[in-house]
Amino acid sequence: MIVRKAIEDANIPFTYVSANCFAGYFVGSLSQLETLIPPKDKVRIYGDGNAKVVYMDEDDIATYAIKAIDDPRTLNRTLYLRPPENVLSQGQLVEIWERLSGKKLEKIYIPGEDFLASMKGMDYVAQAGMGHFYHIFYEGCLTNFEIGEDGEEASNLYPEVKYTRMDEYLKIFL
Repeated sequence: MIVRKAIEDANIPFTYVSANCFAGYFVGSLSQLETLIPPKDKVRIYGDGNAKVVYMDEDDIATYAIKAIDDPRTLNRTLYLRPPENVLSQGQLVEIWERLSGKKLEKIYIPGEDFLASMKGMDYVAQAGMGHFYHIFYEGCLTNFEIGEDGEEASNLYPEVKYTRMDEYLKIFL
C-alpha cells in the first residue's frame, strides 16, 4: 500500500492488474495446500466450499496485462481479471475434476475456526500465506465486491480474448 500510495502521489501513470488465483498454484491441486497436482482420494474443502474464487491461467493473465499497457481505458485504474466462466467455488472446481477424471473424491470439510486454529505455532510467513487462503476461500474476498468506477473488468474490455476455462486447464492432469 505504501508503494501504491507513492505512485499515485507522484502522479506516475499506472495500471494495477488484479490477477487473482493463478491456475498453476490453485487449479491442478483443487486448491489444496502443499501440492500442485490433483488429489487421488480425498480433498479438503474450505468451509462449505461455496465461496466464489477467480481462477486464471497465467498465459491469460499475461495476455490481459499486455492489452492493458497502452489502453487509455485502463490508465490510472485497476484491471480486474474476472472472466465469468472462471468465477467458481472450490466445490465447483472439485465437481469439474470429478466429472473429467470419472472419480469421486472423499470430501473433508474444514470449518473456518479449525483452519484458523491450524495456524497456531506457524512462523509469520506461513501464517501470512494461510491468511490469504482464509480470505479467499472462507470470506470470498476476490468476488465479494462490485468493481467500482476506478476499475474495469478485463473480459468486458477485451471480449476477443479466448481465455482458458478451468475445465480445459484441468485436462492436462488426465
